[in-house]
Amino acid sequence: MDTRVWMQENEDKGKEIVGSIYDRVPLPVCVVSEDDVVLYANCKMKEVFAYDDIAGSNFFALTGIKRRELTETEEGEERENKIRRNDQVWVLETSFSKFGDEDLVVYFINVTEREELRTSLRDEHLCQLYINIDNYDELIQSGGSDNRMAVPTEVDRILRNWAEKYNGVIESIAEDSYLMSVYRRDADAMIEGKFQILDEIRNIKTKIDFPVSISIGMGMGGTSLRERTELAEAALELALGRGGDQAVVKTGNRTHFYGGKFQSMEKNNKGKSRVIAHALKQLILESENVIIMGHMWPDMDSFGAAIGAYKIAESFDKDVYIVLEQYNEALEEIYKQAETTEDYELISRAKAVEYCTENTLLIVVDTHRPNMTECPELLSIAGKRVVIDHHRLSEDSIEFPTLSYVESYASSTSELMTEILQYTSNKKLINKFEAEALLAGITVDTNSFSIKTGVRTFEAAAWLRKAGADTTEVKRFFQTEVSSFQMKADAVARAEYLESGIAFAISEGYSTDAQIINAQVADELLMVKGVKAVFAVGKNDQLKTVISARSLGDINVQVVMEHFHGGGHLTSAGAQVDLSPEEVIDELKRILPNYVDEKKDKEENEQE
Repeated sequence: MDTRVWMQENEDKGKEIVGSIYDRVPLPVCVVSEDDVVLYANCKMKEVFAYDDIAGSNFFALTGIKRRELTETEEGEERENKIRRNDQVWVLETSFSKFGDEDLVVYFINVTEREELRTSLRDEHLCQLYINIDNYDELIQSGGSDNRMAVPTEVDRILRNWAEKYNGVIESIAEDSYLMSVYRRDADAMIEGKFQILDEIRNIKTKIDFPVSISIGMGMGGTSLRERTELAEAALELALGRGGDQAVVKTGNRTHFYGGKFQSMEKNNKGKSRVIAHALKQLILESENVIIMGHMWPDMDSFGAAIGAYKIAESFDKDVYIVLEQYNEALEEIYKQAETTEDYELISRAKAVEYCTENTLLIVVDTHRPNMTECPELLSIAGKRVVIDHHRLSEDSIEFPTLSYVESYASSTSELMTEILQYTSNKKLINKFEAEALLAGITVDTNSFSIKTGVRTFEAAAWLRKAGADTTEVKRFFQTEVSSFQMKADAVARAEYLESGIAFAISEGYSTDAQIINAQVADELLMVKGVKAVFAVGKNDQLKTVISARSLGDINVQVVMEHFHGGGHLTSAGAQVDLSPEEVIDELKRILPNYVDEKKDKEENEQE
């Protein structure tokens, strides 16, 4: 029976009974019908709502909570329904009415004091920040003897003022590093301001030819100060692995990125390459065998770097294998040459799993993301893992590698591998074909030395040239079929241009070479006057849409591609999605104004 029916049938007596029961309850109480109408409210409901009588009102209109939300919860789910009314916080608890089987009695419990205490505890929760001055050595070396410490001193002053602004405590823990502690409420304010300190540091006037920048790792959440400190350390490592000039905030299992608008600067000192080469040598000597793998559907850079790693391991008389099961047309020419020589053990995924043991050294090149590797199963089998990559570090990176060399400033993994080769042995390790494979890797990732190319890139190429690399032979590796060339030409011809300097292109049909075709289309369109960024899309033979993104630096295409769960660099990035090419373009048009406007706002602020 419905409470309304019962009360109508019993008239005044019914009202008196219901009222006497609920008015004696020391809490605000109301009865809600099946159709969300308030049937009765006791006198204490005035403490919740500033109305004399809410009977007959819609419960959802009053509270913003539907009746079914109070009664329907999934198994094992614990949910607290809270509302804020009259500057008080109320939790809603329920039971079914004794007068109507379908009517719900809602009790309002005042938890304001508890919530204020909870907020206070949260606000006074300590957060840890690690701050690193990027390219500190280069800053010192470029400063000249008279004012060598001028820039670091200015950075120190700005950082201490920033800490004071947010009631933080900051200490220098090394000549280029700081540790800062702030309350959660102040950390929230930093995040809300999107770490404007990054721009302030970058605007320091210097006589050097590169901007000053810092990297910040913030740890918040967790149950102890030690855990928050570990989160901050991991966040800083991620910020540095992504090229610096950014802040990374880790809150338990969630990570947020701020900044990262500029290309990471090349480091002049090759000392790290020497250290990595020595450490790699020791790991190879201690291992029973070596397995090398790149990413799925490898490109020239992945394959060239794998060949370089193969020669290093082979020089120490170890059994070495390269895992490569599927490749596209772009790799066909160089793969066939490698296979013809019979100098390399190219094996399938199944064979790799069979050969891999606890005493195996696994070398992963040109990727650091587990789900992108040629054979992810090997990561959990091999006793030692080495990661060598040049992509900006992603959150889902290979965990706890024995040795990691991820340098986002490098043009390619082949460049990093070439430097390691120079420090591995005094004798000549590579022949003409191997030098050409590495040079091809550098060539493809720099678009023939036109983008992301530094002094060390040319030095690596010069060393490979001395080792016998023939640039004409390298060019043969990049020859394509007529059909692929026509597909690329059609995509360029039908490209769409926006006034903001963004171009879009779609390759019709599908191709095993979609990744290469899109990259070449994007590179071609970036040569058009007025174009700042290009997004080329097309389907591969797996019917996935491949996106290639290129920019001149005005737009961080890596951040844009992360929206599609991809990645890369500030000026060169990509992704693979299940959306159609047209849907990808529509989504890009929807999200790109945020990135373009951000760049525009920055330029306007600089002009002011």
